[in-house]
Amino acid sequence: MKFIDEFRDPRLARSLVERIRQRARKPMRLMEFCGGHTHAILRFGIRQALPPTVEMLSGPGCPVCVTAAADLDRAIAMAGVPGVILATFGDMIRVPGSRESLQQAKARGADIRIVYSPLDAVRLAEQNPSRPVIFLGVGFETTAPGVAASVLDAHARGVGNYYVLCLHKLTPPATRAILDSGEVNLSGVLGPGHVTTVIGTKAWEFLPREYGVPIAIAGFEPLDILRGISLLVERIAEGEARVDNAYSRSVLPEGNRAAQDMMARVFEVADAEWRGLGTIPASGLCIRPEFQAHDAARAFPVDVPPSREPPGCRCGDVLRGVLAPPSCPLFGRACTPEHPVGPCMVSAEGACAAYYQFGDAGHEG
Repeated sequence: MKFIDEFRDPRLARSLVERIRQRARKPMRLMEFCGGHTHAILRFGIRQALPPTVEMLSGPGCPVCVTAAADLDRAIAMAGVPGVILATFGDMIRVPGSRESLQQAKARGADIRIVYSPLDAVRLAEQNPSRPVIFLGVGFETTAPGVAASVLDAHARGVGNYYVLCLHKLTPPATRAILDSGEVNLSGVLGPGHVTTVIGTKAWEFLPREYGVPIAIAGFEPLDILRGISLLVERIAEGEARVDNAYSRSVLPEGNRAAQDMMARVFEVADAEWRGLGTIPASGLCIRPEFQAHDAARAFPVDVPPSREPPGCRCGDVLRGVLAPPSCPLFGRACTPEHPVGPCMVSAEGACAAYYQFGDAGHEG
């Protein structure tokens, strides 16, 4: 397939693997932040192609997985308010909350609908003018601009029954939190390609400057990932820390200014709770006061019982990179994609789902 096959060339892949083997003379621990990278690494067998000196850890780059149980419980409670329509992306529907999932709440009678775009939720509000429509805003900087656009659209056209429960999170603060915790001693970071398309490579300059850790931004095809790993291995071997861009066909140093401006118009930075990481300062987004008429958190102050994590679930440890999914005692036994205990087994970007689907061997299929 044109523009895909070029990034799956076996000859070039072998060349990059050989370059990595030649330079990785000492142990190196790299973390791929993005869940999309985790799935691609396992799907294409990249982890197994690397030399034993290069260890790859999965990070907290799955927005569905890092959504705190308390926030999901709040969304489920809002869905139970009489008359409310809750609109959500499909990957949230089966994520277990403290007591039930959105899917189970829907089975009990809550009006929960899957949409493909936040603008679909705005249209849903227009079609149901007598009912409040709440869009569940989950995601990183990749999806936040689209949600901001939906708020601007609803505000400009007077769709007053459209609301957003804003649970968006920012990726650089989470990377900082992992490094500050000292739980995993990282040699380098494989940076998220889609996120960095929005925020730009300059947003990651704090890693080499403050932590002495190199980062390589990569896309999601095999050659993208291998090129990113190769750059990290070279920087580590040379004792140099910098930001490298292995995804230049999509990522610019300054990022997407239009997307950034749209987010800044609608959202402001706030503290946020992450599953497995706790509350991270200035790591989330909330709706600005000038758009509070569309803020579901203000309009629907529901009472939510204290949240709780599923007994035995180690998703939090997986998200911090301190535990590989197969090491969780529930993995593949009590917890499977058909009967997930934790969110890492549900999401298309979850590390547990990736290991379950592709295993350590990795294959395309």
